[in-house]
Amino acid sequence: MEGKRRAFPRFYFVSTNDLLDILSNGNSPAKVMVHMPKIFQAIETLELEDDGERPKATGLLSSIGVGKVAFYEPLKLVNKVENYLQDAIDMTRETLRRIAKSSLIRFDQKPKKEWMAEDPAQISLLINMV
Repeated sequence: MEGKRRAFPRFYFVSTNDLLDILSNGNSPAKVMVHMPKIFQAIETLELEDDGERPKATGLLSSIGVGKVAFYEPLKLVNKVENYLQDAIDMTRETLRRIAKSSLIRFDQKPKKEWMAEDPAQISLLINMV
């Protein structure tokens, strides 16, 4: 288990029992999603779309309020659990980067109230500060 924690450091925030459950259900991403709030702060779950053998993640849902971030393209959850969770982190970063870039362009083109409603709150705060 120490090797898995070194491979994916966010596993250090999870109890041994939860980590055993995550690793034993790694081939079934839907069963791993119940542990997402323990692995990631303020993320309730990944939004999954069934695609035959393995599901695809199409976005993430926040555990605070009603926040949703749709990924710019579906992410197939393949390989070991620590690999597809890292892929989800990478996809989230890239998606938020793309949303921020788009939001910065739209900032001067729309009324502020309308502009703020289009993006996740984190991005609106970031771009407003810029």
